[in-house]
Amino acid sequence: MTADAMKMHDLVSLKRLKPAFAMPFYHRYLDDKFLITNDLGDWYFLAPEDFKRFVEGAIGSDEPLYQALAAKNFIAAEVDVAQQAARWRDKHRYLFYGPTLHAFVLTHRCNFGCQYCHSSIVGMHRTDTDMSIEVAERAVDMAFCTTSPGITIEFQGGEPMANWDVLQHTVEYARQKNALADKALTFSLVTNMSLMTEEKLEYLIDRKIQLCTSVDGPPDVHNQHRVWKGGDSFETATGWMQKINERYEQMGLDPNLYRVEALPTVTRTMLPRPKELVETYVNMGCRALFLRKLDPFGFAAKTQRFLGYSMEDFIQFYVKVVDHIIELNKQGVQVMERNAAIMLSKMIADYEPNYLDLRSPGGAAIGQIGYAPDGTIFSSDEGRFVAAMGDNIFQIGSLDNTYEELMTNAGTRALVIASTNDAQPDCVQCTYKPYCGQQPEYNYKTQGTITGRMRDSTWCRKHKYIFDYLARRLKNADADEMEMFMRWTTNRPQEHFLQQAGPI
Repeated sequence: MTADAMKMHDLVSLKRLKPAFAMPFYHRYLDDKFLITNDLGDWYFLAPEDFKRFVEGAIGSDEPLYQALAAKNFIAAEVDVAQQAARWRDKHRYLFYGPTLHAFVLTHRCNFGCQYCHSSIVGMHRTDTDMSIEVAERAVDMAFCTTSPGITIEFQGGEPMANWDVLQHTVEYARQKNALADKALTFSLVTNMSLMTEEKLEYLIDRKIQLCTSVDGPPDVHNQHRVWKGGDSFETATGWMQKINERYEQMGLDPNLYRVEALPTVTRTMLPRPKELVETYVNMGCRALFLRKLDPFGFAAKTQRFLGYSMEDFIQFYVKVVDHIIELNKQGVQVMERNAAIMLSKMIADYEPNYLDLRSPGGAAIGQIGYAPDGTIFSSDEGRFVAAMGDNIFQIGSLDNTYEELMTNAGTRALVIASTNDAQPDCVQCTYKPYCGQQPEYNYKTQGTITGRMRDSTWCRKHKYIFDYLARRLKNADADEMEMFMRWTTNRPQEHFLQQAGPI
């Protein structure tokens, strides 16, 4: 039988159920076994005959299987409620904080003409789209109102380095403000690297600003889709990446932890070449790929006819990429795929990485907010992408509002409810509910409603496919493969990028 083909009622008579024996659980049939999970994030594989005995409460306390299930918190009589409540609270600590990610859109200007651009950028002459120093300071003031102990200010665009003076001013103003606030403050810059200079790099390194760029594959693919009339966009991005990585090594930073990572957006052109994408990243010295499917925002919505593909096509590509990555690891090449690492962190490392797209409730408004150059505030990056397409449904306010108004208004409340798995008829009983989450903005653009319909959702299909793939891998993994997966989930904070607390 295929996944989910066999159900509980195929094996068990309702008259034989023993509800008091097992903790509440979810189940899914994968190949030849049932995968069971619980809300604590524990999981176990059971053969059909053992699944039947489990549901019927017929597993004796002297059996090894009973002890194995008890260790995974599936036996009601064996659960230490206080201990597991504390564990659940720790993994969901993000519920007690306000937004941690604050995306500052410094400008809509960009010198690239990316065929799939989600931001709907404008030409470099449009300085009227730049964020002013006044707006930047007010945005920093708002960011520091968050109840979160940590803040990441992420500079975005357009090309944020086109508004360099405001970027610098924002960094200095936030550092001064943090001298009193004493939060865990970090900065990140999402850039195409084309406006980088030695002088700018010195400032970015001195101020410990983390850098992120995009590389969409081999040079021909990257340059085809990330068009730059000013030069070779692939050589520019990878050249600066190499230079920055060398600087990190000269500073004595661990090269396995401190590297400029890049993100590939997968287009139809790249689908036939999964191994080439991996090899490109390995040759750049990257330790990770973070595969991104084309989203239905900005220019990407208009270029679907020649860049787009089905979710099934993406999943086939994804599996080929991760299969190849696993083979490279077995040959001693350490590289990973970040979607898999995030999901495995939840499944085998008992760690919640707080990835905003895979948590419940989701990150919209209460995990991240986006500040437009004019001071309007959106639920997320994706929320302002929708606004760039002429629809302000995800504007939750502006800098004229108070922080309390942003966090408690009707729009924010609706987004929280819509992105909560327990509010979804399909998600509430899904085996992967403990690990998954939603994005109301994606639901809205693909299905016309912030709640979405998960059984018809490509978002749901993508994550369920990947969870199925990883679950099968875990079911059949040997000791070496499990060690590799655990290595992918190792959480090593990049403390170098943490801004100095106290007076500066």
